[in-house]
Amino acid sequence: MISRIEGAMTDSQRSCLVVDDSRVVRCVARRILEAHGFVVREAEDGKIALEACRQEMPDCILLDWNMPELNGLEFLRSLHREYGSATPPVIFCTSETDMSYIEQAIANGAQEFIMKPFDEDILIGKFQQVGLL
Repeated sequence: MISRIEGAMTDSQRSCLVVDDSRVVRCVARRILEAHGFVVREAEDGKIALEACRQEMPDCILLDWNMPELNGLEFLRSLHREYGSATPPVIFCTSETDMSYIEQAIANGAQEFIMKPFDEDILIGKFQQVGLL
């Protein structure tokens, strides 16, 4: 599999980095977020996402938990180690249903948590809750 970062940001729009190893999930999230004015970049794992943040920090991150290379929690911890409090809002998005996953995500700096599968109402509702819309 070729690792890549897709998309490009401009200075005049809000940006979101969608991090998920599922191309389908990235595509669905991209369509929803672009319809609400976001410029979306995509990363297929935490390692690529960390590099994307080093290149240009997004305004927010939609983050999967289970991924190759760096999983979502490892990515989030690495992001906070490198950037401290200068990190953007992070919304975890996963199929993990155990409450301990939610607790770990929040304890490590995530602002919200979305269960898969999600739809536009759920995603946009969470973005509104954390002040991104």
